[in-house]
Amino acid sequence: MIFIPKQRRKIFYKEIRKEVVEILRTLCEYKNVELVKGSISADHVHMYVKIPPKLSVSEFMGYLKGKSVLMVFDRFPQMKQGSGRHLWARGYFVSTVGVNKDVIREHIQK
Repeated sequence: MIFIPKQRRKIFYKEIRKEVVEILRTLCEYKNVELVKGSISADHVHMYVKIPPKLSVSEFMGYLKGKSVLMVFDRFPQMKQGSGRHLWARGYFVSTVGVNKDVIREHIQK
């Protein structure tokens, strides 16, 4: 899955990047979602996850983006400035993985 900050701003650097990694990892654990691989670039997030069948992708993404924005703004209040209190852009990209899982892992590592 791939999702981006509002207006694709380049905001994930240094300490913010480290905290967002921990926040996303923690939120995955809360929902029993296995984070197989992930990476955060300055302007987008890649995650390769295993979501349990009882949880829909849209439900998980709503939870992940909704809770993470609250946690990020709590730790970095200055990020609320000029963002209209939004961190993530609307929407996300998701694809299911079958035979090409190794290709996806390699792509995320880049």
